[in-house]
Amino acid sequence: MQVQFYLLNPDEPAQLPALLLQTCRLCAELYRANQRVFVYCPNQQDAERLDEVLWQFDPDSFVPHNLAGEGPPRGAPIEISWQMPKTSRNVLVNWTSEVPPFANRYSKVIEFVPADEAGKIAARQKFKFYRQLGVTPETVPAS
Repeated sequence: MQVQFYLLNPDEPAQLPALLLQTCRLCAELYRANQRVFVYCPNQQDAERLDEVLWQFDPDSFVPHNLAGEGPPRGAPIEISWQMPKTSRNVLVNWTSEVPPFANRYSKVIEFVPADEAGKIAARQKFKFYRQLGVTPETVPAS
């Protein structure tokens, strides 16, 4: 398993916009690389917001996505949910403050390091957890 922690821009005025923007960029990049992605959100409201933002993200390159349970039978290449995944995917993008119990099913896991102190503490705990699993996480600056 490969784990990447993206450092979100501390200059953003609010955390969620930076998280939304970086997630949209990553989803577009992963889609172009033919990866199937599951974005795990902490709640339905965040999942629906990401779904809405992805519809408007880049008018020149649509990113096929859907909320879990909607869309084609196996789901679109990018699936968004606040519930446990029901389909198999290559990449997990985790928006929650903990490592999901199903993270080990993915070949690649993407985590975020927020700019706020509480978010940094949660990210450090997740980083430690992955290290205890024998994984060496990679830290990546947000684009």
